[in-house]
Amino acid sequence: MKKRSRRFKTLLTKLNKNHFYSPLDALHLMKDLANINFIETAEVHIALGLDPKYADQQLRESVILPRGTGKIIRIAVITQENRNLEAISAGADIVGGEDLINEIKQGRLDFDKLIATSDIMLSIAKLGKILGPKGLMPSPKAGTVTNDLVKTIKEFKSGKLEYRLDRNGILHIPFGKLDFSTEDLYNNLIALQISIDKNRPKGSKGKYWKSVYISSTMGPGIPISMDLLRNQ
Repeated sequence: MKKRSRRFKTLLTKLNKNHFYSPLDALHLMKDLANINFIETAEVHIALGLDPKYADQQLRESVILPRGTGKIIRIAVITQENRNLEAISAGADIVGGEDLINEIKQGRLDFDKLIATSDIMLSIAKLGKILGPKGLMPSPKAGTVTNDLVKTIKEFKSGKLEYRLDRNGILHIPFGKLDFSTEDLYNNLIALQISIDKNRPKGSKGKYWKSVYISSTMGPGIPISMDLLRNQ
């Protein structure tokens, strides 16, 4: 049985686990319960009626959060040498070609997102065993394989994020920081809801949304009414 701290148990007494909160009420409560001396991340955990072992029930997409993520991300770009300056000017933190590929092979992973142009993907394929387990392998589905470097880099810098279903059919998505206003967190949450509904896999059958909880990094899960979330 998981051991919980006295602090966490106290927070649970302020939460009605049998009540499904409206999105705004849940966000207010999440912010009210925060009592850690650092700015926590707001997270949403969504169980979907999908079985990711079937190809037509997998869900991996990207979305631009209108109020950003609140996180400063380091972006690495692998491209041909003649596009290095373009990537740097757009805000990339690390830029290279075969040299960067070799550095990654040697263990360099000091970045949060790896973007690549399509003409160099053949060379990057050999990094699959290194990048794949860490979720860093460039993919057209995730929007990280592109020929429009400027647009792509700026989107990820301003709040674009990727989400994907885990093996249990659950999405775990950060959608801001607790120092965001409730309205900003709400706008980000609705953007996620719209994206998840829009990208419902073709193989999805029956009930799509099963449960939704939000929480801060160190806080308890707060159940949200799916009907109120999806009918704003």
